[in-house]
Amino acid sequence: MTVWITRRTDSEVDADVAAAADLPLAGLRLGVKDNIDVAGMPTTAGCPAYAYDPGTSAPVVARLVDQGAVVVGKTALDQFATGLVGTRSPHGVVVSPAAPGHVAGGSSSGSAAAVASGEVDAALGTDTAGSGRVPAAFCGVVGLKPTRGWLPTRGVVPACASLDCVSVFARDVALAARVVEAAAGPDPADGRSRRRTPSAERPVRRVGVLDPAFVARWCDPHVADAYAALDLAAAGLEAITVDLAPYFEAGDLLYGGALVAERHAAVGAFVEAHPGAVDPVVGGIIRGAGHLTASQLAADLDRLAHLRVEADRIWRAVDAVVVPTAPSHPTPDEVAADPIGVNAALGRFTNGCNPVDWCAAAVPVGHRADGLPHGVTVLGPAWSDRRIWTAAAAIAGHAPPDPGPGPVVVAVAGAHLEGQPLNHQLTGRGAWLVSRTATAPAYRMVALPTTPPKPGVVRVDEGGAPLEVEVWALDPAGFGAFVDEIPAPLAIGTIELADGTWVNGFVCEAHAVAGAEDITAHGGWRAWLAT
Repeated sequence: MTVWITRRTDSEVDADVAAAADLPLAGLRLGVKDNIDVAGMPTTAGCPAYAYDPGTSAPVVARLVDQGAVVVGKTALDQFATGLVGTRSPHGVVVSPAAPGHVAGGSSSGSAAAVASGEVDAALGTDTAGSGRVPAAFCGVVGLKPTRGWLPTRGVVPACASLDCVSVFARDVALAARVVEAAAGPDPADGRSRRRTPSAERPVRRVGVLDPAFVARWCDPHVADAYAALDLAAAGLEAITVDLAPYFEAGDLLYGGALVAERHAAVGAFVEAHPGAVDPVVGGIIRGAGHLTASQLAADLDRLAHLRVEADRIWRAVDAVVVPTAPSHPTPDEVAADPIGVNAALGRFTNGCNPVDWCAAAVPVGHRADGLPHGVTVLGPAWSDRRIWTAAAAIAGHAPPDPGPGPVVVAVAGAHLEGQPLNHQLTGRGAWLVSRTATAPAYRMVALPTTPPKPGVVRVDEGGAPLEVEVWALDPAGFGAFVDEIPAPLAIGTIELADGTWVNGFVCEAHAVAGAEDITAHGGWRAWLAT
């Protein structure tokens, strides 16, 4: 079975594991897909003629190594991360350790297989169209595809750069989540890196499922039966049948539209110049993408923007969606007989995730009637990763992941607003603006005689009004230091926002309100200052 393109010796790995014993990840053995840079190892993207020495590791790798992870080697992949099968490589076919007569899936085939075979504890892959999920299902392991941009992609050979994600494989959800958290965070040198946006971490209760007739139309009978038999109630979840038409249309644009032009932008020049060095199927896909026009791409991007809005309406009805990870589990011969058709079919339930900006967790849920591993994927909106992981763990029968501290949000109404004199107390601690909104119509505002001037906000039983606020987020340590600087008569309590959610926010001691100028009618601090 082909798993590795470059592998360190056992003695080298063992020495590094021993040296990392006191670090947070404590010698975790890590595989890295060979389109992600690791210092001291060539990056080939599955094409020997493309190989280069990166000099430095990708940030996701460097962060894990700094915390004690030990890189075992670079894993096999579908060349240039173009495929969901694990067969498009000069290094040979990667088969599933859980089903040796069947493919491991791609493009992160070697990473999933290395975890499934026990050669590593966890592995990094990439996921543009499902490459971090399909191999997880075929190899019987967990595959987490975080929200796009949470794990930086600098140091990753791009497939479709605007949609690429670094993904994580492990044998259980808790470990995979731990690796994601350790590698995550913004990268100032990566223009596509995103800072995590805090979201309501309410538990997943209502789960969308697909109509059985729809699943039977796209899946082989064994997958359809296994999906229908999934007992979500046992995981404490309520199943609600949903229609994911916008999600599937967005997925169709990924290869059926002009979005694939990004693959040509990434490596097209190399493919054109080295036709004999490139897998024929991969080369055909990438060269064909070079003929797409800018107007086609603009039209598809416009359509995709509308589809994202339509797809996100699903979150009004459910907290998450559960779909089959893959519609079938082909053999190498079946892939060889129809390399384009089989590959395209495998992305049916995965292609739409990145285009609509959702996160995903693929987990094993036993076996089909024919004995092959079966997996499902839990989908959620951007930045709902942690609660999606928890739901996926419950479905798979795994221990829940450690949710981690997460960022803390605080609503500000006066001198801490953006552009106001005390805003630096937030930004100086790494805070970021989440939203501009208003309070519920249950508050009044007074102007306090302080230096600099500040408002006092109090909740009232009647006569209240909505007031302008900004919601900022910062790490727990920064929040603690921020609160320490707040002088009386102000304090941090909880306030209700216009959408009914409650967040940390500035409140005022009652004695300071007496005799102060009531400025509620202005609707907010900025409006009053303007007078």
